[in-house]
Amino acid sequence: MRSPKGDRPLALNLLLSLRPNQWTKNLFVFGALVFAQKLNDPHAVLKATAAFVVFCALSGAVYLINDVLDRERDQRHPLKAMRPIASGAVDPKTAVVVALVLATVALLAASRFGLPFFATASAYLGLLCAYSAYLKHIVILDVLTIAAGFTLRAFAGGAAISVPVSHWLLVCTSLLALFLALSKRRHELVLLASDASDHRASLDQYTPYLLDQMISVVTASTLIAYAFYTISPETTGKFGTTLLSLTIPFPLYGIFRYLYLVHRRDLGGSPAELLLNDRPLLVCVALWAFAVVLVIYR
Repeated sequence: MRSPKGDRPLALNLLLSLRPNQWTKNLFVFGALVFAQKLNDPHAVLKATAAFVVFCALSGAVYLINDVLDRERDQRHPLKAMRPIASGAVDPKTAVVVALVLATVALLAASRFGLPFFATASAYLGLLCAYSAYLKHIVILDVLTIAAGFTLRAFAGGAAISVPVSHWLLVCTSLLALFLALSKRRHELVLLASDASDHRASLDQYTPYLLDQMISVVTASTLIAYAFYTISPETTGKFGTTLLSLTIPFPLYGIFRYLYLVHRRDLGGSPAELLLNDRPLLVCVALWAFAVVLVIYR
């Protein structure tokens, strides 16, 4: 069966609409696994991986709903107009049916992990659907909702393997997600210029200067929170070492590199794609992950 427009099969267009390149955001599910020192527990790794798959399905369903609701606005966007639903390659009714099936299967799978994980997964789905339908158009609340989605991912990772999630992990995750969301808004505002409000109502309430001020506050908060986490008595007592503070240069460089790409290369519209396509940023994240694992599991 072929898609209404173009040469790609409908199945491939549906897969692209699930945005598998964005599933790297769900890697936050593994945060609790790493920092709870469960990486050498095969059963915990398996459960965390299954939780990751559940959130990939949920986020894919949300992307389908989002693209159906935004298809008319996306048609006026220079990049989003090429999305399968906006271009007409995928019928909106088909997309909604697939989204409902995906969400139902994912929630059924989530129920096997116990009530805490199921409740977190359901909250994530409900929050992101509310974001797609309404919250994305409310200034400031839009970026806070995105940050909350990342925080729920991190919390779900702990619920999946039945370990408490450190408040430090939730704080650092929230601040980093807020940094990425604000940077994305800035990219959209600069890219669309005078047409920004036609694509997203909240963009009319932002200015590049306002977003730069917000990004500055969140950047400093993120780095300070991570630095305090690495040297806190709770952390050094848990891991039995103060060496985690040696990993501070990695997030410092990573955030500065990201700001450089946003301000000098006019990038930042898709944090996941930017991470995968910018080699220095990808190497920085990989080295940070390696250093963290080395210190915690030395």
